[in-house]
Amino acid sequence: MRKILQNLKFNKTALRPPSLKQWEQFFSLLSYKERVAFFSFLICFVVSLGFLIGIFIINHTKIQPASGGVYEEGVVEQQPRFINPLYLSDRDIDRDLVELIFSGLFKYNEQGELVPDLAQQHEIKEDGRVIEVYLRKNAFWHDGKPLSAADVVFTVNLLQDPQYQSPLRTKWLGVIVEEIPGEAVRFKLPKKYNGFFENLTLKILPRHIFKDIAPQNLPWSFSSTKYLIGSGPFKFQKLDQNSTSGYVKKITFKRNDEYYGTKPLLQKISFVFYKNSEELLKAIKAQEVQGFSSYDLANFPKTNSFKSYDIAIPRYFALFFNQNNQSNKNLTEPEIKKALALAIDKNQIIEKVFSNKAVEENSPILPDFFNFKEPEIIFNNNLQEAIETLEKSGFKLNPTTGLREKTMSAEKPFVFKKNLTFRNQGQDVIELQKCLSKFPDIYPTGEINGYFGKKTKAAVIKFQEKYYQDILAPSGLTKGNGEVKQGTREKLNEICFAQNDSALPLEITLTTSDRFPLPEIAEIIQKNWQALGLKTTIKKVPLAELQTDVLAKKNFEVLLFGEALGAIPDPFPFWHSSQKNHPGLNIASYNSQKADGLLEKARENQSADEQQNALEQFQDVLLKDLPAIFLVRPNYIYFLSNKINGFVVQKITEPAKRFSTIENWYIKTRRVWK
Repeated sequence: MRKILQNLKFNKTALRPPSLKQWEQFFSLLSYKERVAFFSFLICFVVSLGFLIGIFIINHTKIQPASGGVYEEGVVEQQPRFINPLYLSDRDIDRDLVELIFSGLFKYNEQGELVPDLAQQHEIKEDGRVIEVYLRKNAFWHDGKPLSAADVVFTVNLLQDPQYQSPLRTKWLGVIVEEIPGEAVRFKLPKKYNGFFENLTLKILPRHIFKDIAPQNLPWSFSSTKYLIGSGPFKFQKLDQNSTSGYVKKITFKRNDEYYGTKPLLQKISFVFYKNSEELLKAIKAQEVQGFSSYDLANFPKTNSFKSYDIAIPRYFALFFNQNNQSNKNLTEPEIKKALALAIDKNQIIEKVFSNKAVEENSPILPDFFNFKEPEIIFNNNLQEAIETLEKSGFKLNPTTGLREKTMSAEKPFVFKKNLTFRNQGQDVIELQKCLSKFPDIYPTGEINGYFGKKTKAAVIKFQEKYYQDILAPSGLTKGNGEVKQGTREKLNEICFAQNDSALPLEITLTTSDRFPLPEIAEIIQKNWQALGLKTTIKKVPLAELQTDVLAKKNFEVLLFGEALGAIPDPFPFWHSSQKNHPGLNIASYNSQKADGLLEKARENQSADEQQNALEQFQDVLLKDLPAIFLVRPNYIYFLSNKINGFVVQKITEPAKRFSTIENWYIKTRRVWK
């Protein structure tokens, strides 16, 4: 055996791999079929090995977002105007850009809840009337300067100054702000207000940039790009603008690598501007943009390269009745307003205007959004009940015109109530003589002197005998006696002061903006009310006129408009009687002491349960008075390319807040070992 083993021993060179020449000799010894079989097995081995390696890598690594990539969003029919936190306009694009460039003490998370941003911590003192906020130590402006408590105080003082005409000024009236040691700010409120924390989402301005600029020289226009210095996750990089018209074609922001929060993964964000939906649609199909938003889904068919997100937002549309309207007092009648509410088919609005991307609303506190109790009074669509309600109110359908009208009896200018006899005088005698003078055959002289003389008595006798069957016969008299008593008075009143009835039509002028989706909603309501027999005229006005004329002067009968609540529901600005006059937001001029008390209670309660209870009581009080008909709450529809990941926002307070977690968005990925 030992001899056999010795014969089997290999020298060290036997362990070396074959050389290229040896491989050539090896293949030359194989037949064609053997070579095919060998290479087939070799390929299978390599593929299997690669597959096993791939499985191993997949099982022992994970996909992780990677830095890099450019996101471009399409914007239609808007141009940036005021990219300044003090002067946010009604344009969503202005708010979008401010959201990316600037930051506030607090911000909203993906659930629409308030969370600290520049604030490191905060303390509530003196039963909610004093709030102290301590700032982060690592926050810097885009130009490298540190952000301090002085910047916060400066920003608030700036918007409180009436010379700067900030629309946010009313939210800060009576609030005292002061810097305290430890990079902190103290806010003193005139009274407890649990919604004040929403004010602290105010974007902060850099004091060192704006401190020496007079109010009249404050940069209002977008062209002042050198003032776009913030502390947000992205900073201004480039503006592509038509040199002749000034039309902004594209604006680009780059990642703020010194951002105090989670560093954004996206390298750049650009907004590309299109003049109409058709241009944007072409860009979408060509995949030139990776995101866009629109309420008007009919113009944007589904595409497999984009995902759509239905984001809940506390905005609703409603019909507001002008409570002080003198030209159409029908609209102050509770039963009329009830009938109008019952006639509206909200499902038509949801389906036809918002492509089923909206929910029905019946209350100003949005119970479905804030998880409150539904109101006791809900006006579900019921045309028959609406018709019956109007019928009971006296508004009948005119078969000739097809419109509803109410017969109104005009008040008689004069009625004989006293007995009149020979030698009486006064105003009643004057009216008697005026009446008799209408009959030349009875009172030929027609003399009107206020004295019941022989001529007047003779005329009364002739009048009594002319209407013998109505005056004399019922009293058993055969000839007139010249005395004006009950029978004679009744006939005089009937002939001389006949009742003139008039038809009061039920007509409504519905005022609204000329911007989508308001005209489309108005047309559906018009058809609903026409089915009820109402003549409804739609008055569409530009937004500027709506603000300066319609809202400021309360120049409307019924206004179709929208309102928005915040993360902390506070309907006080929209319904408290102190907000009736311009620039208050109480559109309907609603006035109710009971409602006022509940709104004040809701503002002052720190307990969420107490606040909810007060608001639920308030909604029932308001719906009994019905100063408005609540319609729908549309979702915010946002489209993102399949290439964009990390978007998790479910609730927002306004469209710009979709960027509240922009630092988590990503395009590029990489694998890392688990």
